Amino acid sequence: MRDLFRPVLFMTVVILIPVLPFLLFGAQLESWAESWRDEPQARGWTAGLVFALLASDIFLPVPASAVSTLGGSQLGAVWGTLISWAGMSVGAAAGFGLARRYGSRFARWFSKEEDLDRIDALTQRYGPATLLITRGVPVLAEASVLMLGMHRLSWSRFLPPVLLANLVLSVAYAVFGNEAQKHEWLPLALGVSIGLPVLLAAIAMRWLPKEEPEEEGEAEDKRE
Repeated sequence: MRDLFRPVLFMTVVILIPVLPFLLFGAQLESWAESWRDEPQARGWTAGLVFALLASDIFLPVPASAVSTLGGSQLGAVWGTLISWAGMSVGAAAGFGLARRYGSRFARWFSKEEDLDRIDALTQRYGPATLLITRGVPVLAEASVLMLGMHRLSWSRFLPPVLLANLVLSVAYAVFGNEAQKHEWLPLALGVSIGLPVLLAAIAMRWLPKEEPEEEGEAEDKRE
């Protein structure tokens, strides 16, 4: 449990980050948000920003869960889902394609070697299903995309699990954000959407040991 103390402390802090401004300046922030939503171009700008942030998630430390939740609160459940799904999928496809083309050098540029080692052990057991297992877990989600790209998994085996997992997450976060906006507890929802994935990642890192990679030929056989 000691290994989880620091991640849980960090989770508590990130939950407070979006909550405190609303506690201190709630009326002003709500007034600004309402005026922004009334602007004709507001939804277009919001959709573009959500898409751009999620599409860059493989390369930048973007809190995708919070961005998708915020998108649902501002765009509604349907449009929030569609924009989130599109952004997540484009980002995953870009990372996979580049790792597939440039190999381990690219993968290790955007993911730590120990995270790739952990994911390598999972991919040897579960193959493309690893994308479904890890998609909602920060760090491991990106590492799984890069690892499978590095091993040149075919596009036809990569896209179905990624698109499905992204759709499930997008629906969940967009509906969550939309309901939070309706009931005026969006700050708490944003904090939870950041903190819960962080906790999942901490638990996964604690219980998912690194394993020695198998011989290249054996690993490739399991992925086929």
